[in-house]
Amino acid sequence: IKAATKKLDMKTQVETVIPLPKNIVMANMEYQGGTFFTETRKNELKRYQCSSCHNNKKVPIRNAANISHADIKVVHGEKDSPLACNTCHSKDDRDFLVTSKGSKIDLDHVYDMCGQCHFRQKKDWIGGAHGKRVTYWAGERVVKNCTSCHDPHSPLFKKRWPATYSVPLN
Repeated sequence: IKAATKKLDMKTQVETVIPLPKNIVMANMEYQGGTFFTETRKNELKRYQCSSCHNNKKVPIRNAANISHADIKVVHGEKDSPLACNTCHSKDDRDFLVTSKGSKIDLDHVYDMCGQCHFRQKKDWIGGAHGKRVTYWAGERVVKNCTSCHDPHSPLFKKRWPATYSVPLN
């Protein structure tokens, strides 16, 4: 049991076959094997930096907010009371998310935002039971971020049949 729970030894570890992805950031927590990385988020956003529009300057285009955010449909939270934009997005600094206590969260660390409510899934994600690993099992651990799989504004997956069929092991 002691051998199975030892910390990972980077000197004796098998080298990865695939090089690490470029757009990753070190997670700001550790799991039982040490530090790990997750995919970045900001480089995936079409309209980042948010502060380029969300500032104190007057916007000359009528209905600019509706036009620029028309593709966002919020289906997150209770059916009768979905979350508001400012539940997650900072009112004061639009380039950040904000916790329920007012602390800023960088968009590349969105798991800290999601984990406030979805704490069981975050715990499973940290341990490796929820989410998907980007690299092989050997080498540095790089996992997908919450928003790599879930749309943050409408995160629930629709019910569907499995994408592949596994042949029985006989």
